[in-house]
Amino acid sequence: MEISEEQLLKLAKIASFNNLPHFCRMGNKLLERKEYLDKLLSYKDKDIIKVVTGLRRSGKSTLLELFRNHLLKNNIMPEQTQFYNFELPENYLNKSWETLYFEIKSKLQADKPNYIFLDEIQNIADFEKMVDGLYASENVDVYITGSNANLLSGELATLLSGRYIEISILPFSFAEYLKVRDIDTNNKYLNYEALFYDYVNETSLPKGVELREEGFDKIYEYLEALYATIIEKDIMQRYKIYDKRAFGNVAKFVAANIGSQISPNSIAKALKADNQSIHNTTVEKFIEYLVKSFVFYCVNRFDIKGKKQLATLEKYYLVDLGLLNVLVGRDRAADRGHILENVVYLELLRRGYKVWTGTLRNREIDFTVKNRNGKVEYYQVSWEISSPETEEREFTPLKMVKDNYPKFLLSTESFPQSKAGIIHKNVFEWLLENKSKKSGI
Repeated sequence: MEISEEQLLKLAKIASFNNLPHFCRMGNKLLERKEYLDKLLSYKDKDIIKVVTGLRRSGKSTLLELFRNHLLKNNIMPEQTQFYNFELPENYLNKSWETLYFEIKSKLQADKPNYIFLDEIQNIADFEKMVDGLYASENVDVYITGSNANLLSGELATLLSGRYIEISILPFSFAEYLKVRDIDTNNKYLNYEALFYDYVNETSLPKGVELREEGFDKIYEYLEALYATIIEKDIMQRYKIYDKRAFGNVAKFVAANIGSQISPNSIAKALKADNQSIHNTTVEKFIEYLVKSFVFYCVNRFDIKGKKQLATLEKYYLVDLGLLNVLVGRDRAADRGHILENVVYLELLRRGYKVWTGTLRNREIDFTVKNRNGKVEYYQVSWEISSPETEEREFTPLKMVKDNYPKFLLSTESFPQSKAGIIHKNVFEWLLENKSKKSGI
């Protein structure tokens, strides 16, 4: 999709918000993302910088504002908090990090705790120096957000090594999506399949879900604007990319092949066959930029028998399946297995797991996961077990794993049948399970 500068500016206006806070509302309902808020609260007043990362509009600003509201309700005075939204030009144009640093310092309340919120801080040149200075100041608790994984690389990581905690935020889970739509999940007659199609066909991004009452066209317009902003501001400008067409084609190829093993070389060959010449090293860089901007997540392969990570043929999953509308069109039916796999992958991340694709001889297990306590689990995902061939394909790789860690098969069957020690579960019920219980966190 080619976008002119004039169109980009128009789209950016749609995607932006003029005021903070932005809360996700359906009508007058405010959804507090308790899982993330509890994480922030657990680190409150600890001698550590809180870094919230994730895609633009995934809820980072809202999370900080929810946290600030919590402080104000618990005997913290407004003047003890400072909130800077660095997506707004008036907060950073013609201001160096030194100017901002001393501006913030001048407003600190003596002999009281101060809470500093710096939203989308990557827009400030040399921001790490400002963060380091504030962190070293007495009675200052620092919270920052960023929409690029480079936030935690380079000089910031060097300066603040061991002194920060990262909280990576994702768009709404299926459970959150149903909650914000006021769906009663205690109703045993719910058509979860239809609700799931709404979830993946529209969007899981908070603002996009809010727009659903205005119709799909509004959601699409919002996603188109958001994607254009990410590509232009977070990638094109940052990494000095001038071949927009080539970059767009790579993004579309990866989106069209979520859940499949791909390599830069295979993408370059596929594009060359379509008369688009692009070197595989350029493809590799483009994918890296998309991952760093949280548009895609990369999943490495793991050799289960050899107990080692493999360095080729990674899989990629999309942060929000609604973006498929912008990238490759709306049709989901032809690839519903990989769509479901994408949703399961993001849910595993939410539950605190490290995730790999498992390989075992000539077989593959969709996800091999490990939590912070070292507990391993195996997950196979299939839309449905509709034939003996499908059953053999999905159960056999799990049967081949000879250790005693839990093995799960997730599908849409209403009455799943466990066998051979493999726990077959309805995927919609699994998506609604209690997270903390399952992650061991």
